[in-house]
Amino acid sequence: MKKITSLVLALMLSLSVAACGSKDEPETPETPGETPVETPGEEPGEEGLTGSITVQAEEGWKAYYEAAVARFQEKNPDASVELKVTGAFDMLDILDSTDPSNEDIADVYAIPADRLTGLNQNEALAPMDAKAMADKIGGFANYDAGLGGNFNVDGDYLAFPMNIETLVVYANKANAEAEGIDLTKSIEMNEAGLNLLIPMFDAWFGVGVLNSSDIELLGKNDDGTLFSDFTAEWADLAPEKQATVTAIFEYWKKTQETNASLWDAEAAWGILDEEFTTGGTGVARISGPWDAGTFTTQAGENLEIMPIGTVTVAGKPMKHWKGGWGLAINSRNEGDDEKMALAEAFIVELMNTDYAVDFFKGTGKIMENVPADVYLSSDLSDQEKSIIENVLASYQDAPARPLFQEWGSVWDTWKNAVLSWSSVKPADAEAAYKEIKAAFDAMMLNF
Repeated sequence: MKKITSLVLALMLSLSVAACGSKDEPETPETPGETPVETPGEEPGEEGLTGSITVQAEEGWKAYYEAAVARFQEKNPDASVELKVTGAFDMLDILDSTDPSNEDIADVYAIPADRLTGLNQNEALAPMDAKAMADKIGGFANYDAGLGGNFNVDGDYLAFPMNIETLVVYANKANAEAEGIDLTKSIEMNEAGLNLLIPMFDAWFGVGVLNSSDIELLGKNDDGTLFSDFTAEWADLAPEKQATVTAIFEYWKKTQETNASLWDAEAAWGILDEEFTTGGTGVARISGPWDAGTFTTQAGENLEIMPIGTVTVAGKPMKHWKGGWGLAINSRNEGDDEKMALAEAFIVELMNTDYAVDFFKGTGKIMENVPADVYLSSDLSDQEKSIIENVLASYQDAPARPLFQEWGSVWDTWKNAVLSWSSVKPADAEAAYKEIKAAFDAMMLNF
């Protein structure tokens, strides 16, 4: 396993990780280690509650959620918690197409942090007593400086931190040896070429490359106005940002020269899996902890996990986002004291730090308020510990994920601009950039 610097590891072992805010969000204190991590004095949860709620859970999360329900109902025999086993995004799609009163929408459901603004504008979220819940759970060195603060809109806490996440590097050691790539050193994108597997057209992965030189696809100024670095003329683009665009252009050229389908939004995913499988040419790819099982199947004992900064772009380490999910309460419950109390108390039990390791085993999710050594000293497998270790190391240097609703326009803008290269056939990076600029100029007209 690639070694992480002793400083980062020491921080990880001693601190509870807190997410940094964006310009409009609370910042993480410079020395969070000075605030001791709290330990709950007793097992979280209320007793003697009544009423009933429904709770959304992914199929893979079901066993962990069922165990939490059993613990909760043992203390609250007159309360009922029913699971709605469905994908988080599937439920959000139903919510987007109907409204919070729809019985198919659970009383408690998981949301990615970037959906908060839109759900709030659609009045789908009930404010909760998150600070009191955090006190019962424990472990938050500074609740508002982390993900919890990102869920605060105009003084209302609209979700409770579920997990933190960012992307890491997965490597196939056998493929690396066959391709002559030394995994004990940084992997430079300009040199690795297609040995580095990135679906560049998908902004979820592309931002890892763009963040290396702090390219802002869509940002918000202190006064609320929006801007994009990609509306600048090529000559006015900072040299390090030109270098990043050039690296992406050179990567595209290699896909064209080899007829690789990595610039095909439909075919790319199959090629990524095929080439990363032992015996292929794929040495490294980026993704999150949720793909560990798939990549283990492809690489077997050859799988190695490393921080995302292992890959460099024009000499600068890749960075993803400080991402995360939250647990939200359906707005239809606002004003119903019985259901709100039940929902809040169940979230407290669900996020019981005594079961953080089980939570990771069952969901692949890392609690923000649990020190790394809890995971690293547990019975998790070496691979699972490596995933957690490297996610936390990658999270340290990651910028905050954009949470404002307008950012949603970036996904297709970036995708369509970059995919257009295959038909336009730009001669050089500057010509390729013109296609990006034209797309982002058009996007900015909508704001």
